[in-house]
Amino acid sequence: MFKSIARPLIVSLCIGLSAHFAHSAEPSSKDTKKPVVLADQGYFFVNGKYIDVGGKKLMTDQMYVQYMIPKIVKHPYPIVMIHGTAQTGNNFLGTPDGRRGWADYFAAQGYKVYVVDQVGRARSGDSAEIYGPYARFGARDLELVFTGQENFNLFPQAKLHTQWPGGPGVVGNPSFDQFYAQQVEFIANGTKTEELMYPADVALLERIGPAIVLTHSQSGVFGWKISDARPDLVKAHIAVEPNGPPFYDVSFLGGENWYKDSDNVARAWGITRIPLKYDPPTDNAAELKMVRQEKSDSPELMRCWLQAEPARQLPNMKNIPTVIVTGEASFRATLDHCTSKFLTQAGVKNQHMRLENEGIKGNGHMMMLEKNSDQVAQAIGKWIQTNVK
Repeated sequence: MFKSIARPLIVSLCIGLSAHFAHSAEPSSKDTKKPVVLADQGYFFVNGKYIDVGGKKLMTDQMYVQYMIPKIVKHPYPIVMIHGTAQTGNNFLGTPDGRRGWADYFAAQGYKVYVVDQVGRARSGDSAEIYGPYARFGARDLELVFTGQENFNLFPQAKLHTQWPGGPGVVGNPSFDQFYAQQVEFIANGTKTEELMYPADVALLERIGPAIVLTHSQSGVFGWKISDARPDLVKAHIAVEPNGPPFYDVSFLGGENWYKDSDNVARAWGITRIPLKYDPPTDNAAELKMVRQEKSDSPELMRCWLQAEPARQLPNMKNIPTVIVTGEASFRATLDHCTSKFLTQAGVKNQHMRLENEGIKGNGHMMMLEKNSDQVAQAIGKWIQTNVK
């Protein structure tokens, strides 16, 4: 555990503020332009330890955490924001066209906000010597399905994408170039990453107390694991387009047969790569029997892999308010319903918030960076007010 390091504040530092816990009305567009007034901001590290590598004493497993404490705290539980593959906490700190990010948005609404960099990445410190091989996305990888999918039409919803700032999200668009500039290398082994993140997430929540966990993409698996293992620390899980679908990864091909499964099971425990606590209990993921839908729910959705009935349950997660948030034009729009179905089958009550059903159109996978990012944040905020007590 490391001492907190506070940064200079633009606003005056307010010491000894008493927290006022009350739900407030959602902001108007005018409200989102107002200064974000903080009592404190800074950073700290959790979960670091020393190891000997090649005669050197090195630190490993540490996780960087940046925090923002509003001048007036209006909500009892902070929001922890965890980014996805190849990303960093920058996803939540601003947008590539210079607007405020979700961290500012929720701090302005009176939430304490904690933004992490994954273990083994970015400000948490990367090291192939410690963590093994790293990988990196090329610009084309991101153009195809993250930011410029309307140009390639590899999946049915791709043509609906309209929200990337400055036009198509491809090389040469200044907003894409800013986005690609913040991409970093990530640990190539997904299982290793889950194993590293679980104790770091626990250490953070034990330090700050129970929190609302907001995950995106790859980090969805971290949210499922910590919700299952430490439901006392998770007051809600907001899974923004979580890693999935259950069991298999998917490739997008375009055309009539527009997707295919990976050759091998990617998430042996259904929604994670590392063990969950099922009932009846099992220490062997192979005992989770899989069955595929005979027919998809609609032509633009993929057929889901689910558990064969009777399905094992996830009892530790059943009382945690859970929402899956999906953009209309994202590749995840083809598959997030499968994760929702899997959770429901396992006894976990959850809501699948398709943004188009909330009147929010045209979003892709990186919705927190897109033109209407505040509108998406507002929908999430309303869900929190309704479901988190």
